[in-house]
Amino acid sequence: MEYKDYYQILGVNRDASEEAIKKAYRRLARKYHPDVSKESGAEERFKEVAEAYEVLRDGEKRAAYDRLGSNWRAGQEFRPPPGWQGRSGSHTHAGGFSSRDFSDFFESLFGGMGGRGGFSGMGGMGGGFATAGQDQTVGLEITLEEAYHGGSRALQLQTPERDASGRVANRTRTLNVKIPAGVTNGQKIRLSGQGSAGLGGGPSGDLYLQVSIKPHHFYKLRERDVSVELPLAPWEAALGCKVEVPTLGGTVTLNIPANARNGQRLRLRGRGLPGDPPGDQLAVLRIVNPPADTVAAREAFERMKQELPFNPRAQWH
Repeated sequence: MEYKDYYQILGVNRDASEEAIKKAYRRLARKYHPDVSKESGAEERFKEVAEAYEVLRDGEKRAAYDRLGSNWRAGQEFRPPPGWQGRSGSHTHAGGFSSRDFSDFFESLFGGMGGRGGFSGMGGMGGGFATAGQDQTVGLEITLEEAYHGGSRALQLQTPERDASGRVANRTRTLNVKIPAGVTNGQKIRLSGQGSAGLGGGPSGDLYLQVSIKPHHFYKLRERDVSVELPLAPWEAALGCKVEVPTLGGTVTLNIPANARNGQRLRLRGRGLPGDPPGDQLAVLRIVNPPADTVAAREAFERMKQELPFNPRAQWH
C-alpha cells in the first residue's frame, strides 16, 4: 500500500490554513470534475483531490494524519504503525461520491468513518460528483455620498457558463446590490450564493464586492473620518465668528475661536461616516487674504501695516 501525501496532492504547505486548503480543493475539483474536464484520468484525479480534502479539512483527521510525521514520501510502501489510533467520529465527507471510492491508504487510517453510503459536505448528491462553485470578487466604485447615506446599484456581471455541448460562454446578468450606510474604502460586501455556479448540483459560491470610494472634490476621507478645508478671512480668524460648514449629513454652524491659526483643526464629532462608533469631520482652517487689486484695498492694507506692528517672523530672532 502506497503512502499518500495529501498536502502534495492539494499543492499546499503542511502549515496551510483552512482557507488555503479550501481554495486549493475548489480549484482542483473544478479542474478535474468529470462532468467538464477533458483531461486524461480526470475522474481518478478528482477522487484523489476529494480524499485529500476529506482529511485536511477535518481538524481531527488532519491531526491524526500529521502524527504520522513528515518523513514519508508519496508512493513509499506504507503500513500504519502498531496501535495506530487515527479514527474519528466524523460522519461527513467532502465531494459527492461514495466513501468506497477512497483509497486503501485512507481506509487503513480512517476506516469505518461514516459507513459506505452516499455522503454530503460540499452540497453533493449521493453517488454523483458535486462541487461547490468558486467565490468571486468584483470591484464596486461608489461616491462618498453613497458611502454615507447607503443606496442601491444595478450591476451587470459576466458569468462563465457551459452550454449543452460543454463549451464555455459568458452570460450577462444584472444584480441589484444594496450599499449599506457607513461602508468604508476596501471593505468587502458578501452576497451569499451569487458567485460561480456549482457543478453536479453543488451550491454556488459567494460574490464579494470590494468597495472603493471615489475621491471627492472637497472632502477627504481617512477610514471613517472626513476632513474639509475651511477658508476664513483674516478678521474672522482674528476676532472669532460663526460660519456655516458643509457636512455629508447637511450644513452645521461652527464656532471659530478668536485668534484661530492657519491649519488649526476643529472637530465635529460624529459627522463622518456612520459606524459604531461613527467617524468625525475635521474642519481644517485656511486663512485667505483678500486681493490687493484696488486702490481702496491697498490703502486698507497700508493702514493695517501702520496700525498693527506685527512681525510674522518674530520667532526667528
